[in-house]
Amino acid sequence: MVAGEASGDLLAGSVLRALREAVPALECAGIGGASMAAEGFERWWDVSRLSVMGYAEVLRAYPRLLRMRRELGERLLAWRPDVFVGVDAPDFNLELEARLRSAGLRTAHFVSPSIWAWRGERIGKIRRAVDHMLLVFPFESAIYAKAGIPATYVGHPLADAIPLQVDAGAARAGLGLDPDRPTVALLPGSREGEVRHMGELFARTAAWMHAGRADLQFVLPAAGASIYERLQQALAQMRLPEGLRLTLVQGRSHDALAAADAALVASGTATLETALFRRPMVIAYRMAWLSHRIMRKRGYLPWIGLPNILAGESLVPEFIQEAATPQAMGAALLAQLDDEHGRQRLAERFERMHHELRRGCAGQVAQVLAEMIDAAPKPR
Repeated sequence: MVAGEASGDLLAGSVLRALREAVPALECAGIGGASMAAEGFERWWDVSRLSVMGYAEVLRAYPRLLRMRRELGERLLAWRPDVFVGVDAPDFNLELEARLRSAGLRTAHFVSPSIWAWRGERIGKIRRAVDHMLLVFPFESAIYAKAGIPATYVGHPLADAIPLQVDAGAARAGLGLDPDRPTVALLPGSREGEVRHMGELFARTAAWMHAGRADLQFVLPAAGASIYERLQQALAQMRLPEGLRLTLVQGRSHDALAAADAALVASGTATLETALFRRPMVIAYRMAWLSHRIMRKRGYLPWIGLPNILAGESLVPEFIQEAATPQAMGAALLAQLDDEHGRQRLAERFERMHHELRRGCAGQVAQVLAEMIDAAPKPR
C-alpha cells in the first residue's frame, strides 16, 4: 500500500483493520503513517515523505519523489505482493500502478482522483493502471461504468468513523474550553505547505472576529508534532490581541469540530469532516501563485469544497487566494453564527449527506481486496 498524506493514512488504517479479519496472515508494507503502522503495516517510507502541496512545491520535490517511486517499484516487483493498493495520491500512485500492472501484479486504487472536478483526461491513465477502483462518492459510479473500468462504491470511511450525534459540551470540557462561550474551530490544513499559507491567516481571522465579538473562543488543532511546533512559534510571533481565547492543540481535530459552533476550514477532506459533524463552515484556500494559476485554468466545477460539490450548490461560502482575507472570512463566519435558521437548514442537509455516505466503507474495501488476493496467482 501507498498512502500519500495524513488523511490517506487514516483511510488505509481503517481498511487494514478490517482486512486483517478477512486475511489473518496478511503481510502489508510500503508507504504509510502512524494509523497504518498501528495495524501492523511495515513502513518502508513514512507518509510525510510524500506530503507535498501544489504544482510549484511538487516541481521542487520531483527528483526526490521520482527516485522514491522508482526504488519502491523495484522493491515491490522483487516482493511480488498479491495486490498493490494505491490510497489516493494519484500523481504518485497511478504511474507506479501502471508499472506494476504491466509486470503482472494486480492493482487497486482507493479513492478516485477528482476527474469530475478537473483533469478528466486521467481516465485513460486510470484504465491502464488500475484493475479495480474503490469509490467513496456515489456519483462516481456512472463515470467508471461509462469508461469500462471495474469499480465499487464503498461509501466514505469518515461517515462511518464520525458518530451521527456528538456531545459538544463534553468535547469542550475535554479540550479545556469554556462550555458557555461560542466556539469556532480553525483548521488550516494537515500539510506543511497548507499551514505555511493559511495558519497565520486563520489566526488573524480569529483576531478580527475577536475585535467585534469578544465572547468568542477559538480552537486550532494541529495535525502532528511538527505542525504544532510551527503554529506555536507563529502564534508567539504574531502579537495577537490581549484577551483573544485561542487554544492550540495537537491532533484532536474531531474533538475541535464536535466542540465548535462553526469552523474555518482549508479546502480538502476536513471540509467533509466538518459537514459530517453538522457544523456550518467557511472554506478557504491559498497556495503558491503558480499552482493556483495552473489549477484555475484546468478546473470544471464552480466549487472547491466537498460539501458544495456533493450538494451541487453553494451551501457554504468559499474564499480562494486574494479573496481569503480575515475581514471577508470573519464576516461570513459571524453571519453563520448569528443565523440560527440557516444553521439548522445546513445541519439537515449535512445529516442527509452523512447517511448517504455511511456504508461500512472499511469492510466493503476489505471484501474487494480479499477477493482480489484470493484471485491472485499463487507461486507453486
